[in-house]
Amino acid sequence: MPLMVIPTSQLLWFRLAALVFTCVAFSVVSSGGYLPHEGLADWCIFCWAFSFTCTAIVLLVEIFGLQSRVFVSWSNFPITVASYAALLCLSASIVFPLNYLKGNNNRSEVRDHRIVSTVFSCLATVAYMGEVSLSKARPGEVTGYMATSPGLLKVCQTFVACVIFIYVSSPVSYDHHPGTRWCMAVYCICFILSMLIVVLCVGELTGYLPIPFSKFLSIYGILAVLMYLSATIVWPVFQFDKRTPPGSYRSNLITVSVLTALNLLLYIADLVYSARLVFVKA
Repeated sequence: MPLMVIPTSQLLWFRLAALVFTCVAFSVVSSGGYLPHEGLADWCIFCWAFSFTCTAIVLLVEIFGLQSRVFVSWSNFPITVASYAALLCLSASIVFPLNYLKGNNNRSEVRDHRIVSTVFSCLATVAYMGEVSLSKARPGEVTGYMATSPGLLKVCQTFVACVIFIYVSSPVSYDHHPGTRWCMAVYCICFILSMLIVVLCVGELTGYLPIPFSKFLSIYGILAVLMYLSATIVWPVFQFDKRTPPGSYRSNLITVSVLTALNLLLYIADLVYSARLVFVKA
């Protein structure tokens, strides 16, 4: 019996490409990029290193045929990893050049290292998107929940919520009024529940819910849409007035408003897809 199984599929090549691209991205910038020790630089390196590590784990499990021995659902785990990695690398591909290439006056060698990292970050994003596209469930195909459109939307919802947390906490902009504190509660509650769904699916724990999983999704989808609808209205009402200072603080508030509206659209799409899955199955 062979110890290693080398899969020869398009998924393998996309994963290998993503592994190489993310490795180059954080290796090059770490060796010659001379990044400052600050949040955004650490975030970009984390995006590349985390994506590289998770992809390496997926490849090793599949090469050694250990899918049945891991304590996660292998129909859900790889595509969940690829989805988060695609979003992480995409964010790094935007944040990194805007902060460390635009208007940069460092010597050419440092700038070249940063350009190379940016290029390979973009290539990694494309590779992960290709993997997600290949792994996504096709119509009529029986697969894990995370490979369906609602599952992928859950990943996007949690990621957007994380970005919202970054903008509302630096500086703190949600504790001025009960209305904005309600918005923060909406972001936290929906993030926790969406992440709980991801964990339950990846860990094959949906059977432990006190109600059927499909009913839980429908109830949560309706509540999440209503909660985010209220936050989409309340946040700008209580944040924007003549006393709001211009500059980066106001830009952060606008960004949160846009991201809140974006997540509302994601939750609406999720509710529509989930309802279709439930009714079609019924």
